[in-house]
Amino acid sequence: MEWLTGPFEVAFVQRALWGGVLVSLVCALAGTWVVLRGMAFLGDAMSHGMLPGVAVASLLGGNLLVGAAVSAAAMALGVTALGRAPRLSHDTGIGLLFVGMLALGVIVVSRSQSFAVDLTGFLFGDVLAVRGSDLVHLAAALAVALVVSAAGHRPFVALAFDERKAHTLGLRPRLAHAALLGLLTLAIVASFHVVGTLLVFGLLIAPPAAALPWARRIPAIMAGAACLGTSATFLGLLLSWHLGTAAGATIAAVAVAQFLLSHLAAGLRLRRPSPANS
Repeated sequence: MEWLTGPFEVAFVQRALWGGVLVSLVCALAGTWVVLRGMAFLGDAMSHGMLPGVAVASLLGGNLLVGAAVSAAAMALGVTALGRAPRLSHDTGIGLLFVGMLALGVIVVSRSQSFAVDLTGFLFGDVLAVRGSDLVHLAAALAVALVVSAAGHRPFVALAFDERKAHTLGLRPRLAHAALLGLLTLAIVASFHVVGTLLVFGLLIAPPAAALPWARRIPAIMAGAACLGTSATFLGLLLSWHLGTAAGATIAAVAVAQFLLSHLAAGLRLRRPSPANS
């Protein structure tokens, strides 16, 4: 069993595992609502739309986390404002903001001599470089995400399935949507500097989507997503260690593979004839 436990006896791999687990838990809470509301494109746009803030903070020698938060907040406000524009589809507004923010970020980063290194770190992160302070930040983000998810559960449910009914019930769907954007922003900002936008988006979407065919209640989807994200982190780090592959990309690949296997198994289950019909 040395091949299974050996990698996790190394201190930096242990921190990477804990970092991945915390990211998985935060993303399970936010990602479930993203999948249920069909907001995957928004999540991808916001994760990459942080680049201008990160680039400016890097060039000025400031805090990357603050730069990412400012950029993500600007992206969320822009999406909200364009969502109210007449004769403009929601996806069109998100797509335009996505391209504009990404282009602006690349322009800013290109002013730096370390352009390639900075952009690679932004996209892929370095999960094996997780520090103790990163774990503290992720634990704090998880606590906030739990509070927001618990407090907003009822309006989030109504918003996910029938926005007009949410308004009729007095659940203030606009405020609920803003809180949901805040939860998504928290998950992305808290995690990207550890694992990069690739892994954040992978763990935000793939585990909840994989759990969806097997769970009927939202808490069960969240629990399943948390378990799948955790297992993807463990298996990804294990494969990365033995195969010499990039850790973050391997974790994301395992998460997507879980999604594909889950939906393949769900499809086979639906095709199987029931005992009453056989």
